[in-house]
Amino acid sequence: MEINITARHLELTDPLNSYVNEKLTRLERHFDHITSIHVTLSVEKLKQRAEANLIVPGDQIVVKSAHDKDMYAAIDDMAKTLDHSLIRYKEKLQKKKANINYK
Repeated sequence: MEINITARHLELTDPLNSYVNEKLTRLERHFDHITSIHVTLSVEKLKQRAEANLIVPGDQIVVKSAHDKDMYAAIDDMAKTLDHSLIRYKEKLQKKKANINYK
């Protein structure tokens, strides 16, 4: 899994980079076929924002995190939302696989 991090209007420090990597590597426990994740961290006035595009084979899951006053809280929210989205995506795949009619 490849994790790309882009920072807009802020400096991407090593602790921030390692925190994002730590949170997003946990996603592999649910679905190990993740191709890449592109994370954008940005600051807009007093609001911190974390956004992620998760790419799996054949599909793309886009998650926008809610704005927060703290960047680490925004990253936590983004990771939690990605986790739930990935679980729903995996369940959807399993339902499609179960509904295949063989003739």
